[in-house]
Amino acid sequence: MKNTVKSLSLLSLALVLGACGTSAPTASAPTGSAPTANRASILKTTPNTPTRWFVELAGDPTVLSVQSVSSQQATFRAQAAQQGIQYQEVRSYQTLFNGFSVQASEAEINRVSRLPGVLGVYPVREIAAPQVDVNLTDALTPDMFSAIKMTGADIAQNELGLTGKGIKVGVIDTGIDLDHPAFKGRVVAQYDFVGDDYNFGKPTKPDPIADDCGGHGSHVAGIVGGNDASKGFKGVAPEVSFGAYRVFGCEGSTSEDIMIAALEQAYKDGMQVVNLSIGSAFENWEGTPSAKVGSRMVKKGMVVVASAGNSGASGQYSMGGVTMGDNVISVASVSNTEIEVKSFTITPDGSKVAYFAASGAPEGKVGAAFPVTKLATSTPTTTNDGCLVGGVNPFAAGSLTGKAVLIRRGTCTFYEKAKNAQDAGASAVILYNNTAGYLSPTVAGATPITIPVVFSSAADGAKISGLIAGGVTMTFNSGTINIPSPTANTLDSYSSYGLSADLELKPDIAAPGGNIRSAYPLEKGNGGYATLSGTSMASPHVAGAAALMLQAFPNTKAKDMRGLLMNSATLRWYRAASGTLFTGLPDYVQRQGAGMVDIVGSYNSTVRATPNKLSLGESASFATRSKVVVLQNTWTRTETFKAYHYPALTVGGTTLAPTPSQAYATMTINGQDADKADVDVTVPAGGETELNVVITPPAAAPDKAQYGGYIVLEGSQGRNLVIPYAGFKGDYQSIQALGNLTISGTSYNFPALFDDKEDVFFEEGQVVTTPIDYTFKDVALDPAKPTELTKDAPYVLAQLSHQVRKMTMELLDANGAVVDTLLKQEYLGRNCTNNIAQTSSTCDAYNTYAWDGKLSNGTNAANGTYQLRLKALKAQGDESVASDTEVYTTQKFIVARP
Repeated sequence: MKNTVKSLSLLSLALVLGACGTSAPTASAPTGSAPTANRASILKTTPNTPTRWFVELAGDPTVLSVQSVSSQQATFRAQAAQQGIQYQEVRSYQTLFNGFSVQASEAEINRVSRLPGVLGVYPVREIAAPQVDVNLTDALTPDMFSAIKMTGADIAQNELGLTGKGIKVGVIDTGIDLDHPAFKGRVVAQYDFVGDDYNFGKPTKPDPIADDCGGHGSHVAGIVGGNDASKGFKGVAPEVSFGAYRVFGCEGSTSEDIMIAALEQAYKDGMQVVNLSIGSAFENWEGTPSAKVGSRMVKKGMVVVASAGNSGASGQYSMGGVTMGDNVISVASVSNTEIEVKSFTITPDGSKVAYFAASGAPEGKVGAAFPVTKLATSTPTTTNDGCLVGGVNPFAAGSLTGKAVLIRRGTCTFYEKAKNAQDAGASAVILYNNTAGYLSPTVAGATPITIPVVFSSAADGAKISGLIAGGVTMTFNSGTINIPSPTANTLDSYSSYGLSADLELKPDIAAPGGNIRSAYPLEKGNGGYATLSGTSMASPHVAGAAALMLQAFPNTKAKDMRGLLMNSATLRWYRAASGTLFTGLPDYVQRQGAGMVDIVGSYNSTVRATPNKLSLGESASFATRSKVVVLQNTWTRTETFKAYHYPALTVGGTTLAPTPSQAYATMTINGQDADKADVDVTVPAGGETELNVVITPPAAAPDKAQYGGYIVLEGSQGRNLVIPYAGFKGDYQSIQALGNLTISGTSYNFPALFDDKEDVFFEEGQVVTTPIDYTFKDVALDPAKPTELTKDAPYVLAQLSHQVRKMTMELLDANGAVVDTLLKQEYLGRNCTNNIAQTSSTCDAYNTYAWDGKLSNGTNAANGTYQLRLKALKAQGDESVASDTEVYTTQKFIVARP
């Protein structure tokens, strides 16, 4: 990591960005000005407000006695009963969380929040089953490909003798296949919280054993420490013991309160390391119940490792869950150096061509052979190969009968190319890339594609194109082959971005997560192994590494494990969306943390850095940021280093569309310019040395950008350290929290008041001429479905463009005076998107805040004229500063109960 290499790579990037532009222009959609009909076809407006909540009582259970916690909880129950508050207790917690999960309406939970001793109330979040790509095959002997070589786990096992023996690792997931040879006899604790048929909202029916019918947990456990001698398979720490904690059914989601119950059980069972390859995207606060429990587990001596999340496509601030806890090790995903793919053979040379099968088309039949042809105009530079020309199919009718056709990517959709080929009688389609790398194309369309469609690399496509004149045949092969990954050793695009909502540097570290082969339930009929991708696969690499370090250094404190692994990590270079790799240029700190975990580097490390990372906050309040890093030498020999500043890319653009910027902070170390020359640092044997670090935020960085980089110390003995830092450029509270919502291509001024009965919504500031009234009666919105009822009640839809520290909803009278506080929620996550067209089961665009017509004391509000007012305190905002709170007030409406 020398500065000369770095400067060359930055120059290369400057040329590329200068040619391409650093951001794409965005069109401004018109703002709607009238109530919108056809509500049901555009938005789901039935109130989706939470019904299950966490109630947190004051007092940290890790410092209070069991008797004190029990007494507090008994007092809460008595007070709630005395005031007639209606709720149902679901779970109680006394070990890592002081409180309950309860079933209650918003009105009742608001009454709960006002009871003495209640610290806060929070919605219990639905946690979706981790989304991963699964490739089921047993054609190859599984060995996690090259993943264990990427982290140095192979050297740790074979040369250092580290196997994780004696260390207990808890896996909170879908369970572990107890009959799998990779785990047989090594699961020493287990607990099923849910049962096979569980899904979020359904009753739990726990089984006696925490067996795995989903598959994800077995795969994760296999990476941590699976060991199957019959297949030659070893995970990172192949002699650990396991705790299996099942929080998912065979399919579907789980809930946050179940996951916290599993965390408490893992603690009670004496697990030394816990892995959570699950999370809650966008809930990226350290103060949420899940993150707080994770922090307390570390405080109680357990190493907690959690995936950073797979929401990278949704932009910045997209992490969430336990991974945000203090000293919890948050793990990003790096692509494996090899990938496992299907292939076909071409003649005359008999070489195998790797491909990805297109979704929406059938698989190629093994052994099926077809002569390959192409359009006469097709070359490896053709931009519109296979596309309609003036609305006409470029392939003559019947010209492709019994043949496979080669088509280059570009201009029109993959579906159009495949359909044109199919209409001309083709038996198969070979698409090939027009840039580096591979894709998994989709060819689903109005007319089904009934022939195999495969996607190959640009190089293979060009090769086949050149052979066609002499005659080429392609034959579909069985099994799979390994090929070098085009994204090897770089951050996977799905890996989530930090920072946290509190501007803490997250994630902490990275590990292999893309295309990892590991154990899978035997009942799946795939030979017991599968290839999956996701940060779910990265986290257990680090959990396994922590187990190895605990075996080697059993006195390592849980809170120090993160630093031991982070500060010996190695940086990953930036790979642009085009596939171009910029060697020597670190990817965003906000995506890779300290870099790739290096197990051998951690084992050999003799100098510890405190703190192990630097979170600088917002730059609006300071011209420079001064930090002190203490280096402690645990060795009996003096260590000397060359220290310098190594900036990483700055995250520019917007929250939803990040773009790279080359504006960098500057740094001095011990008063010397660390950007222009190395700084000599000596740490005496068994002693300490301070680094006085002064970082100046990048003046040229875009407003609201996230910058970062590294203090790098290159040791004379080959033992290097890296200390990451990150900060926010500008005024953090200038980020808009309550944003607009795009519906059918039009941007509407949100938040908005909804009237289901009249099938209209009213934008912020919209003038209303006809009075809005609510009866709070059950009404049928669709005359054709008279039994499907909803309450004629007001509710507000709010698009959260950024995390909100506290959301309050007040009821105002006709004069604007506060009648009551109806709702108070804390630590809200942002929405995944601001466009309804981009929503899915795991990506929402707005939150719903409903009013049931009752006051917080449980009585009905009198008939009359009212308004609702939302108050959103911004992240790190100060309630005493008016500009730190965004306020939205609805139009006046009438409560008109009959």
